[in-house]
Amino acid sequence: MGRREKNIVGLDIGSAKVCTLIAAVRDTGLEPVGIGVAESRGLKKGVVVNLEETVQSIKKSVAEAEAMAKADVESVFVGLAGPHIKSFNSRGVTPIAMKAREITGDDVRRVIETARAVALAPDREIIHILPQEFTVDDQCGIGDPLGMIGTRLEVNVHIVTSSTTAAQNIVTAVNRSGLFVGDTVLEPIAVGEAVLTEDEKELGAVLVDIGGGKTNVAIYKSGAVRHTIVVPIGGDHFTNDIAVGLRTSIPEAERLKREQGWALASLAENEVVFEVIGMGTRQPRTIAQQVLSDILQPRAEEIIHFVRNEIRNAGYERQVGAGVILTGGGSMLRGLAELAEDILDLPVRIGTPVGFSESHLARMPKLAQPEFATVSGLVLYGDRRRKMHDFHQSSNSGFRKFFSKMRAMI
Repeated sequence: MGRREKNIVGLDIGSAKVCTLIAAVRDTGLEPVGIGVAESRGLKKGVVVNLEETVQSIKKSVAEAEAMAKADVESVFVGLAGPHIKSFNSRGVTPIAMKAREITGDDVRRVIETARAVALAPDREIIHILPQEFTVDDQCGIGDPLGMIGTRLEVNVHIVTSSTTAAQNIVTAVNRSGLFVGDTVLEPIAVGEAVLTEDEKELGAVLVDIGGGKTNVAIYKSGAVRHTIVVPIGGDHFTNDIAVGLRTSIPEAERLKREQGWALASLAENEVVFEVIGMGTRQPRTIAQQVLSDILQPRAEEIIHFVRNEIRNAGYERQVGAGVILTGGGSMLRGLAELAEDILDLPVRIGTPVGFSESHLARMPKLAQPEFATVSGLVLYGDRRRKMHDFHQSSNSGFRKFFSKMRAMI
């Protein structure tokens, strides 16, 4: 058996890969000690379609991480995403008292309960309630109302819901792998922990996480999540387009995308040519880099146009001063950031995990890549929950305990 110590484990069950990250809690901070990656089978666009294959992919990923860390995994933080995720904003109001008095944790709990009192379909459940800001009487934009004096308390929250069966199937797959689910986390929330700075969250930023089978979008403003959506378009669609357009296999199309692909055709070079392996008995043939980019650019434009429409529909077109942060494996397609800047007319950067020290990243260079942002964020999210729990244990104040838990969910 491996050594037992305080570890935090993230489990990213994606459409392209299943990734497990084990991080040890040190006095100096989190230290990544083990990572495992396995091909994802049994999952499509965030939804389990074959339970046994999903279980086997999880087991393989976890076993690889355990062997590297020389530690056993028991509890994991699991990411949730997919078309079954729906979110919306809600508002709650509660009176404090006939006369002005100090706002307590009971008041905060009560006003959040009024905000979550919305009608949901029987097959849906709430997975996150994210406070955005509070209003005490006529004073708005308050981050923490505890201890303030007032007669009326209001709150704006962002509520994330999931299909009950889709979420339960993920949990069931993890449990059948011999693991306990410590918490399920909306993937854009986890990714935000890994790649966004506090200044970006405050100023306003659009996080676009392009995975294999889906793209997660989250809009942050004033330090809080304002809008989230998951769409079933991702990096696998680039690969499929190449396979169909060039009549080649999926593995060959994936290789061409990574080695020769450009999302912006104007950046590709027509003089650069390469060989494409034909399907079946077809002979290899030579094509120009420009031809490949002509296949990729329409799909890239589709994703970016969707992001632009979501920003506009949410009303944040003029409120994202920090611009757009692209991350996930799909963001590694060359020229995608330049294309996004042209379409969105906003500054764009590629987001990589920043929650670990440079020395840790040097020992585990995989974590410096955008495609590992989700699993890194799950670990960082778990660490924040741990710190909040430690604070709760040392605090005798019940209302501080509750409010800290609510704020930790952001």
